[in-house]
Amino acid sequence: MAASSELQLDLLPSDPLLHILSYLSFRDLVHCSYVSKRLNELSKHNPLWKRHCCKHWLLTDADRLQSGLSWYCLFKQYYSDLGRYIEYYSVLKKAWEQLKSFLQQRCPRMITSLKDGATEAELNDIEVQIDSKLPDDYRCSYRIHNGQKLVIPGLMGSMSLSNHYRSEVLLDVETAAGGFQLRRGMRRCLPLTFCFHTGLSQYVALEDAEGRKKGESFYPCPDQTAQDPSAIDMFITGSSFLDWFSSYVNNVVTGEYPIIKDQIFRYVHEKGCVATTGDITISVSTSFLPELSSVHPPHFFFTYRIRIEMSRSASPEAACQLNSRYWKITTSDGNVEEVQGPGVVGEFPVMTPGKVHEYASCTTFSTPSEYMEGHYTFHRLANKEEVFQVAIPRFHMVCPPYREPPTPTQKASTSDTTRFDDHDNGDFCHNDDEDDRDDFGGLRGINMVAFEGACCPRFT
Repeated sequence: MAASSELQLDLLPSDPLLHILSYLSFRDLVHCSYVSKRLNELSKHNPLWKRHCCKHWLLTDADRLQSGLSWYCLFKQYYSDLGRYIEYYSVLKKAWEQLKSFLQQRCPRMITSLKDGATEAELNDIEVQIDSKLPDDYRCSYRIHNGQKLVIPGLMGSMSLSNHYRSEVLLDVETAAGGFQLRRGMRRCLPLTFCFHTGLSQYVALEDAEGRKKGESFYPCPDQTAQDPSAIDMFITGSSFLDWFSSYVNNVVTGEYPIIKDQIFRYVHEKGCVATTGDITISVSTSFLPELSSVHPPHFFFTYRIRIEMSRSASPEAACQLNSRYWKITTSDGNVEEVQGPGVVGEFPVMTPGKVHEYASCTTFSTPSEYMEGHYTFHRLANKEEVFQVAIPRFHMVCPPYREPPTPTQKASTSDTTRFDDHDNGDFCHNDDEDDRDDFGGLRGINMVAFEGACCPRFT
């Protein structure tokens, strides 16, 4: 029967067999090559491997012509070098290419800061140096680009207020290894980013320990109320390096993050957070600042950026000036706080057809989220007696999920609970425009009450 089946297979024409083989994964094609001599020959058919080269290695006809190899041999060549990363390579390679294409057009000086990829041997040496295994998705990305040079602005985004500036560099693996943590509270954590001005870093956990999950990226946040200085809370920024990096790149290339002065600013614009009243449109984007926040005591710091724009088609008689602002701040338990005052951050912008005015302000909450809405009051320049209101759309401010470290009385299952609290409460404060940059080094453990008193007086 076996001989008869093989004979029948050999008698089948090639075209239908090749058509069937075209639906198989590269692993199944390899398995088929061991079934019979006929399938061994057909499974190496060059067009079959073009699809897999394009899918897994993002190769083009130009790449194949330049290599001088068949698609089958080209696939084997890449697999011998990058086969362990086949699950991640196409996603990360595509993300890097999209990011570089975007930067070339919008932030060209960042392109020159990117470093060439690390070799397998170099990554293996780092693992020996820190006595820990690097996640495969992390290794894969660093085979493509080994982070960036230690320059400003950083690839992983900036944030600026009048007296505070942050810009995160994507660390190369050698520098990251120098910051590898073995101390209590941060065991087996490798820094991903670094900010020269604040000392802030995002980390990746290389193993399950102290309430962290292997592969998670996070901002560490010391528990300022604990007697144990190793008690570290965590603002979670990604479930894996792949999730962390690809989601960031997607926000950049889709325009979710604005480009301001040749830098990527990590403001998030909530979809639908736009309101138009007559000729004036108001839109809002927000950002969470982990370096000025803490879980214990609960203090969550946000900045928001408001864009006021008058339509180009408005008549010259529509020109107006902002008089005052009104805010309605609503908590999750239904409490409402109202704030009103003259101007915006000390300014009274004049709006004319086509004019855009943007400003940044900030607020602090004692719970991880809250929402605000309100209106501006304007008067017409041609007739100061004509006063009208312009709606500010409702916008939410929600910090990343956070996790508290385990305590001696907690079970592991309890310590792994990620908080997605949606309570709203807090103090309200303003900062001026974001152009100035002061060095705020050593912000970890900052006295937030003193900071508020100096920079963000209540209800400014």
